[in-house]
Amino acid sequence: MSTFGRRDRSGPSRRALLRYGASGAAAAGLVASWERLTGADIPGRDGDALTVATLGSSVDPAAQRALRDGFQELHPEIQVRLIAVQATDWPDFFAKILTQIAAGTAPDVVYVATEGVQLFAENLGVALDDRVRRDADELREYFADVHPSLVESMMYEGSLYQLPVEFNAADMYLNTSVLRSAGLDMPPPHWERDDFTALLTELRAAGGSGFTPYYWTNRLWGGVVPWLFVNDTNILAESRAPGGGWLWDAFYPGEAAAGRGGGYRWTTPQATSDRVVEVYEYLTELIQRGLCSRPEGGSGNNLVGVFSTGRVGVTPAGGFWAGGLHEAGMDRDGYDVTFFPRWRGQRHQFGGAGYALLRTSKKPDEAWEFIKYSVRRDVLEALFQSNQTTPARRSMLDAERYRATGPAGWRAFYDTLDAFPDTGPIPAPPQVTEVELALTKHTGTALGSPRAVRPALRAMQNDLEAAMERAW
Repeated sequence: MSTFGRRDRSGPSRRALLRYGASGAAAAGLVASWERLTGADIPGRDGDALTVATLGSSVDPAAQRALRDGFQELHPEIQVRLIAVQATDWPDFFAKILTQIAAGTAPDVVYVATEGVQLFAENLGVALDDRVRRDADELREYFADVHPSLVESMMYEGSLYQLPVEFNAADMYLNTSVLRSAGLDMPPPHWERDDFTALLTELRAAGGSGFTPYYWTNRLWGGVVPWLFVNDTNILAESRAPGGGWLWDAFYPGEAAAGRGGGYRWTTPQATSDRVVEVYEYLTELIQRGLCSRPEGGSGNNLVGVFSTGRVGVTPAGGFWAGGLHEAGMDRDGYDVTFFPRWRGQRHQFGGAGYALLRTSKKPDEAWEFIKYSVRRDVLEALFQSNQTTPARRSMLDAERYRATGPAGWRAFYDTLDAFPDTGPIPAPPQVTEVELALTKHTGTALGSPRAVRPALRAMQNDLEAAMERAW
């Protein structure tokens, strides 16, 4: 374990941060992001203000101002500065935050997605356990409104590091206009993989040139991982850390906490296991038959356009698409959502986000007040008016929320957690940057042809083993 891991809780040194940045793919992200930083990206310029950093595209600017102004009205003694860090994706955002810390201009609070929960918890974050215990009565209503799977995904080695604000599970979106043209109905919630293959086959037969039955992106969330999950496997062996009883006993008595632990552990690489190979061979077959696209890199922003115009029939996406399709001008009757098809199981994957308190902060008490404020229902209602994500609070998902900007099957968004208790987060250990790079790099190669699958997965296995052997 390196010097900026758990040994020194006073905060990571500049040397340690740069040593982290010098390893593997993280180095490329850190160096590249240094040149993209602007004066607006650097916190700490407003004196004693509490500085909160978010991914620039994650929250609407007007909503961010409402968040800041509402908090300062409740706490006039605490000035807040919101920093919308411009980044292409979460890894780029995390690299910029690391750059700020190395430069001695660290924010107090950072909005962190699942991809960075363990990275920040291991090296930069402050466990919230004592504060949660102290303010248990104040937080009881919040935890009662949030699924325990979301909470557990933000735990690390027995401690809680974030309060979930939002999440998105990977479900299946279907273009209902395309289905009707092919004489098909929406599949039932508990359909099978073979039903999925048959549906794509019929869509292919009815579609014209330029039509793609199934379209997806090559990334950690929503790429090949949902298929691994429904086939009861993963690229890294998954288990649970011990501990966490202090939280489950206090807020989730009875069956709600059954089987819960102190957070997820992703350890031994298993990219060459039979079930992983089986998934890649299945997807390769779909591609060879013209039923599925080669997975495209990037965030998939262009997918909204091709889906809304009927050039794609089916794609995996989360609740965030309800807002995205509405903004693209797609009528809510033009699409619907259901669960991923069952294979060996029907376990789903999700990613969430919430605010993390950094060890370098000189305002931990003020930061904690902000974190608590950020998960109030009235605050989340103001932030997520356009359905650009799925709120972590169950009570916020109702017919009125999706009346104008959501599909008829909107209940699937939270039911993905309720219907499948084993649904869990994407594999994101502290070495997540290298893990995601290995996954996306070799997935693209593996799906080139049936013969490419096993060699590419052996190469992925090697890269994953090198990443997971890196000491912290």
